Amino acid sequence: MGKGQDKWQWLYGIHSVEALLHRAPKRIQRLCIASERADQRVQALQSMAERLAVPVEQLSRLELEGLVEGNHQGVLAWCDPAPVLADAELRLRLQEDAGQSLWLVLDGVTDPHNLGACLRSAEAAGAAGVIIPKDRAVGLTATVRKVSCGASEILPVYRVTNLARAMRQLQDHGVWSTGLCGHAETSVYDLDFRGPTALVLGAEGKGLRQLTRRECDTLAKLPMPGTMESLNVSVAAGICLFEVNRQRLADGP
Repeated sequence: MGKGQDKWQWLYGIHSVEALLHRAPKRIQRLCIASERADQRVQALQSMAERLAVPVEQLSRLELEGLVEGNHQGVLAWCDPAPVLADAELRLRLQEDAGQSLWLVLDGVTDPHNLGACLRSAEAAGAAGVIIPKDRAVGLTATVRKVSCGASEILPVYRVTNLARAMRQLQDHGVWSTGLCGHAETSVYDLDFRGPTALVLGAEGKGLRQLTRRECDTLAKLPMPGTMESLNVSVAAGICLFEVNRQRLADGP
Protein backbone atom coordinates (compact mmCIF):
# COMPACT_ATOMS: atom_id res chain seq x y z
CA MET A 1 0.00 0.00 0.00
CA GLY A 2 1.49 3.31 -1.10
CA LYS A 3 1.82 6.55 0.73
CA GLY A 4 -1.48 8.40 1.08
CA GLN A 5 -3.51 5.23 0.50
CA ASP A 6 -4.27 4.40 4.12
CA LYS A 7 -7.99 4.86 3.45
CA TRP A 8 -7.99 2.44 0.52
CA GLN A 9 -9.66 -0.91 1.05
CA TRP A 10 -10.78 -4.09 -0.61
CA LEU A 11 -14.22 -4.05 -2.19
CA TYR A 12 -15.42 -7.53 -2.97
CA GLY A 13 -18.32 -9.37 -4.56
CA ILE A 14 -19.33 -9.31 -8.22
CA HIS A 15 -22.24 -6.85 -7.87
CA SER A 16 -20.23 -4.33 -5.87
CA VAL A 17 -17.16 -4.41 -8.12
CA GLU A 18 -19.31 -4.26 -11.26
CA ALA A 19 -21.13 -1.18 -9.95
CA LEU A 20 -17.82 0.53 -9.17
CA LEU A 21 -16.42 -0.27 -12.62
CA HIS A 22 -19.52 1.26 -14.22
CA ARG A 23 -19.59 4.42 -12.13
CA ALA A 24 -16.07 5.21 -10.98
CA PRO A 25 -13.35 3.00 -12.52
CA LYS A 26 -10.64 5.56 -11.69
CA ARG A 27 -11.11 4.72 -8.00
CA ILE A 28 -9.82 1.18 -8.63
CA GLN A 29 -6.08 0.63 -8.46
CA ARG A 30 -6.19 -3.05 -9.29
CA LEU A 31 -8.69 -5.85 -9.77
CA CYS A 32 -7.95 -9.36 -8.52
CA ILE A 33 -9.83 -12.34 -9.95
CA ALA A 34 -9.68 -15.96 -8.82
CA SER A 35 -7.80 -18.00 -11.41
CA GLU A 36 -10.25 -20.86 -10.79
CA ARG A 37 -13.16 -18.76 -12.13
CA ALA A 38 -13.60 -18.72 -15.89
CA ASP A 39 -17.36 -18.27 -16.17
CA GLN A 40 -18.98 -15.74 -18.48
CA ARG A 41 -19.85 -13.29 -15.71
CA VAL A 42 -16.26 -12.98 -14.50
CA GLN A 43 -14.88 -12.89 -18.04
CA ALA A 44 -17.20 -9.96 -18.83
CA LEU A 45 -16.01 -8.20 -15.68
CA GLN A 46 -12.37 -8.72 -16.65
CA SER A 47 -13.00 -7.45 -20.19
CA MET A 48 -14.69 -4.33 -18.83
CA ALA A 49 -11.75 -3.66 -16.51
CA GLU A 50 -9.24 -4.04 -19.33
CA ARG A 51 -11.22 -1.67 -21.56
CA LEU A 52 -11.16 0.87 -18.75
CA ALA A 53 -7.40 0.44 -18.22
CA VAL A 54 -7.84 -1.09 -14.77
CA PRO A 55 -4.96 -3.52 -14.01
CA VAL A 56 -6.18 -7.11 -13.58
CA GLU A 57 -4.38 -9.85 -11.63
CA GLN A 58 -5.12 -13.55 -11.55
CA LEU A 59 -4.73 -14.99 -8.04
CA SER A 60 -5.68 -18.32 -6.58
CA ARG A 61 -8.82 -18.49 -4.47
CA LEU A 62 -6.61 -19.29 -1.47
CA GLU A 63 -4.63 -16.11 -2.05
CA LEU A 64 -7.84 -14.07 -2.25
CA GLU A 65 -9.06 -15.59 1.02
CA GLY A 66 -5.85 -14.36 2.63
CA LEU A 67 -6.73 -10.80 1.64
CA VAL A 68 -10.32 -10.53 2.90
CA GLU A 69 -12.77 -12.27 5.17
CA GLY A 70 -16.18 -13.18 3.82
CA ASN A 71 -17.61 -14.46 0.55
CA HIS A 72 -15.61 -12.55 -2.07
CA GLN A 73 -17.10 -14.56 -4.99
CA GLY A 74 -13.67 -14.66 -6.59
CA VAL A 75 -13.52 -10.92 -7.28
CA LEU A 76 -11.69 -8.20 -5.29
CA ALA A 77 -10.95 -4.57 -6.12
CA TRP A 78 -8.31 -2.53 -4.28
CA CYS A 79 -9.95 0.86 -4.38
CA ASP A 80 -10.56 4.28 -2.98
CA PRO A 81 -14.06 3.71 -1.56
CA ALA A 82 -17.00 6.03 -1.99
CA PRO A 83 -16.67 8.85 0.52
CA VAL A 84 -18.73 8.85 3.69
CA LEU A 85 -20.32 12.29 3.83
CA ALA A 86 -20.78 14.34 6.99
CA ASP A 87 -22.82 17.18 8.50
CA ALA A 88 -21.54 19.90 6.17
CA GLU A 89 -22.34 17.88 3.05
CA LEU A 90 -25.84 17.13 4.36
CA ARG A 91 -26.52 20.82 4.94
CA LEU A 92 -25.33 21.65 1.44
CA ARG A 93 -27.39 18.87 -0.12
CA LEU A 94 -30.55 20.04 1.62
CA GLN A 95 -29.93 23.62 0.50
CA GLU A 96 -29.39 22.55 -3.10
CA ASP A 97 -31.94 19.75 -3.35
CA ALA A 98 -34.77 20.59 -0.98
CA GLY A 99 -37.09 18.86 -3.43
CA GLN A 100 -35.43 15.49 -2.88
CA SER A 101 -38.29 13.73 -1.20
CA LEU A 102 -37.26 10.37 0.27
CA TRP A 103 -34.64 9.83 2.96
CA LEU A 104 -33.79 6.88 5.20
CA VAL A 105 -32.55 7.66 8.72
CA LEU A 106 -31.07 4.77 10.71
CA ASP A 107 -30.67 5.20 14.47
CA GLY A 108 -27.77 3.05 15.63
CA VAL A 109 -27.78 0.03 13.32
CA THR A 110 -24.75 -2.02 14.34
CA ASP A 111 -24.99 -5.10 12.11
CA PRO A 112 -23.10 -4.55 8.83
CA HIS A 113 -25.35 -6.99 6.98
CA ASN A 114 -28.41 -5.02 8.04
CA LEU A 115 -26.90 -1.69 7.01
CA GLY A 116 -25.82 -3.12 3.66
CA ALA A 117 -29.31 -4.48 3.01
CA CYS A 118 -30.86 -1.14 4.01
CA LEU A 119 -28.61 0.69 1.55
CA ARG A 120 -29.57 -1.70 -1.22
CA SER A 121 -33.30 -1.19 -0.59
CA ALA A 122 -32.93 2.60 -0.26
CA GLU A 123 -31.08 2.89 -3.56
CA ALA A 124 -33.60 0.64 -5.31
CA ALA A 125 -36.42 2.81 -3.96
CA GLY A 126 -34.80 5.97 -5.29
CA ALA A 127 -33.92 7.52 -1.93
CA ALA A 128 -31.97 10.79 -1.91
CA GLY A 129 -29.65 9.46 0.78
CA VAL A 130 -29.21 7.54 4.02
CA ILE A 131 -28.34 9.25 7.30
CA ILE A 132 -26.55 7.33 10.07
CA PRO A 133 -24.97 8.47 13.37
CA LYS A 134 -21.22 8.67 13.78
CA ASP A 135 -21.20 6.93 17.18
CA ARG A 136 -22.58 3.58 18.34
CA ALA A 137 -23.38 2.46 14.80
CA VAL A 138 -21.62 0.59 12.02
CA GLY A 139 -20.04 2.64 9.23
CA LEU A 140 -19.35 1.79 5.59
CA THR A 141 -17.17 -1.26 6.17
CA ALA A 142 -16.10 -3.66 3.43
CA THR A 143 -18.86 -6.05 4.54
CA VAL A 144 -21.49 -3.30 4.32
CA ARG A 145 -20.30 -2.37 0.83
CA LYS A 146 -20.38 -5.98 -0.31
CA VAL A 147 -23.86 -6.70 1.09
CA SER A 148 -25.20 -3.52 -0.48
CA CYS A 149 -24.42 -5.01 -3.93
CA GLY A 150 -23.03 -1.73 -5.21
CA ALA A 151 -25.61 0.58 -3.62
CA SER A 152 -22.94 2.06 -1.33
CA GLU A 153 -21.06 3.23 -4.43
CA ILE A 154 -24.12 5.07 -5.77
CA LEU A 155 -26.23 6.25 -2.84
CA PRO A 156 -24.99 9.15 -0.67
CA VAL A 157 -24.46 8.08 2.95
CA TYR A 158 -24.23 10.85 5.57
CA ARG A 159 -22.58 9.93 8.87
CA VAL A 160 -23.54 12.78 11.18
CA THR A 161 -22.34 13.82 14.61
CA ASN A 162 -25.81 14.53 15.98
CA LEU A 163 -28.72 12.56 14.54
CA ALA A 164 -31.41 14.67 16.23
CA ARG A 165 -29.91 17.84 14.75
CA ALA A 166 -29.81 16.26 11.29
CA MET A 167 -33.50 15.39 11.61
CA ARG A 168 -34.30 18.99 12.53
CA GLN A 169 -32.46 20.08 9.39
CA LEU A 170 -34.67 17.78 7.34
CA GLN A 171 -37.73 19.30 8.99
CA ASP A 172 -36.45 22.82 8.28
CA HIS A 173 -36.42 21.91 4.59
CA GLY A 174 -39.96 20.56 4.58
CA VAL A 175 -39.19 16.86 5.01
CA TRP A 176 -41.73 15.07 7.23
CA SER A 177 -40.15 12.44 9.51
CA THR A 178 -41.98 9.20 10.30
CA GLY A 179 -40.46 6.98 12.97
CA LEU A 180 -41.18 3.26 12.93
CA CYS A 181 -42.28 2.13 16.39
CA GLY A 182 -44.03 -1.08 17.34
CA HIS A 183 -46.06 0.68 20.05
CA ALA A 184 -47.48 3.36 17.75
CA GLU A 185 -51.21 3.45 17.17
CA THR A 186 -51.07 4.48 13.49
CA SER A 187 -50.26 2.04 10.69
CA VAL A 188 -47.76 3.07 8.02
CA TYR A 189 -50.47 2.17 5.52
CA ASP A 190 -52.69 4.92 6.90
CA LEU A 191 -50.16 7.71 6.35
CA ASP A 192 -49.71 9.92 3.31
CA PHE A 193 -46.14 9.64 2.03
CA ARG A 194 -46.59 11.60 -1.19
CA GLY A 195 -44.77 14.65 0.17
CA PRO A 196 -41.10 14.92 1.18
CA THR A 197 -40.51 12.04 3.60
CA ALA A 198 -37.85 10.71 5.94
CA LEU A 199 -38.33 7.19 7.28
CA VAL A 200 -36.63 6.74 10.65
CA LEU A 201 -35.81 3.25 11.93
CA GLY A 202 -34.04 2.18 15.09
CA ALA A 203 -31.36 -0.31 16.04
CA GLU A 204 -31.77 -4.07 16.10
CA GLY A 205 -33.72 -5.11 19.16
CA LYS A 206 -33.76 -1.65 20.78
CA GLY A 207 -35.73 0.36 18.27
CA LEU A 208 -35.67 4.15 18.23
CA ARG A 209 -33.96 5.97 21.06
CA GLN A 210 -36.20 8.30 23.04
CA LEU A 211 -34.36 11.38 21.78
CA THR A 212 -34.76 10.30 18.17
CA ARG A 213 -38.39 9.43 18.72
CA ARG A 214 -39.09 12.94 20.00
CA GLU A 215 -37.70 14.46 16.80
CA CYS A 216 -40.12 12.49 14.60
CA ASP A 217 -43.19 14.32 13.30
CA THR A 218 -45.22 11.14 13.63
CA LEU A 219 -44.80 7.53 14.74
CA ALA A 220 -46.18 4.54 12.89
CA LYS A 221 -46.05 0.77 13.03
CA LEU A 222 -46.12 -2.10 10.58
CA PRO A 223 -49.22 -4.21 11.32
CA MET A 224 -48.12 -7.72 12.27
CA PRO A 225 -51.03 -10.14 12.60
CA GLY A 226 -48.66 -13.07 13.11
CA THR A 227 -46.96 -14.12 16.32
CA MET A 228 -43.62 -12.37 15.67
CA GLU A 229 -43.20 -9.13 17.62
CA SER A 230 -40.71 -7.42 15.31
CA LEU A 231 -38.99 -7.56 11.95
CA ASN A 232 -35.35 -7.31 10.98
CA VAL A 233 -34.57 -3.61 10.47
CA SER A 234 -33.58 -4.09 6.84
CA VAL A 235 -36.83 -5.94 6.09
CA ALA A 236 -38.88 -3.23 7.81
CA ALA A 237 -36.98 -0.52 5.93
CA GLY A 238 -37.64 -2.21 2.61
CA ILE A 239 -41.37 -2.53 3.29
CA CYS A 240 -41.69 1.13 4.29
CA LEU A 241 -39.57 2.45 1.42
CA PHE A 242 -41.67 0.68 -1.13
CA GLU A 243 -44.92 1.70 0.54
CA VAL A 244 -43.77 5.26 -0.17
CA ASN A 245 -43.17 4.30 -3.79
CA ARG A 246 -46.52 2.51 -4.04
CA GLN A 247 -48.39 5.62 -2.93
CA ARG A 248 -46.48 7.90 -5.28
CA LEU A 249 -46.91 5.60 -8.27
CA ALA A 250 -50.63 5.28 -7.53
CA ASP A 251 -50.84 9.07 -7.45
CA GLY A 252 -49.48 9.26 -11.00
CA PRO A 253 -46.45 11.10 -12.41
